[in-house]
Amino acid sequence: MIQVNQTQISEQAILAEMQYHPADSQRAAMLKAAESLVIAELLRQRAQQLGMEVATNQSSTGEHDYLEQLIEREVPIPTASRQECEHYYQQNPQRFTSSPLLEVQHILLAAAPDDDQERVHAKALAEELLQQLQQGHAFAELARKYSACPSNQTGGSLGQISKGQTVPEFERQLFAAEAGLLPSPVESRYGLHVVFIQQKIAGQTLPFAAVEQKIADYLNEKVRRKAIAQYIHTLVVQAEIDGYDFNLSDSPLMQ
Repeated sequence: MIQVNQTQISEQAILAEMQYHPADSQRAAMLKAAESLVIAELLRQRAQQLGMEVATNQSSTGEHDYLEQLIEREVPIPTASRQECEHYYQQNPQRFTSSPLLEVQHILLAAAPDDDQERVHAKALAEELLQQLQQGHAFAELARKYSACPSNQTGGSLGQISKGQTVPEFERQLFAAEAGLLPSPVESRYGLHVVFIQQKIAGQTLPFAAVEQKIADYLNEKVRRKAIAQYIHTLVVQAEIDGYDFNLSDSPLMQ
């Protein structure tokens, strides 16, 4: 049983709330549900004190409605200035750079992730193909003969690719490499790849004007979250809460 300023939150209400808080264990789900109900009750009580129309049932589903109204009435939230946006832009250039472009050819030697024997065979063939390429054999010819990718019809060409266009384990190794024939096969969930990077075009820094609104939205949301955290912290500190050890750092609304 939990009590929030003389209002009780029943075990039944907590059990009903648990369906909205999936977790690794029943106890963790119960703690999340209890915390959410405590916050919802604090917001409901504060809304009632201010003469707002409030629901009588114990549920967290209306907490965000109360929160929006309470923040609007009680918490001034500043917005980011152009100067603050420019400062953030200058301090985080890596966030505002377009993806590099790679022009790539590959030979896919298909092998299932869980077939160790097939993988060993594919790796041996990949290393053999690398030797042939280093000796001057045409990449396109070998791709047409050995590759299991539909790109074999175009000599293994994948065209120009940017980040996010291929599977992560393949992408990580490609974008970390320099132009030319990669000295070792690249593994992915599909098998082993022999890769030739024909061209690597570095990403370009986006102009401030193109990202100013995005930066402003990010900074404003950051300030808003902090304001919400401080507001709920104030309600918790001022309240009498029995039966629940309120850990502010774990609350989704306190992030």
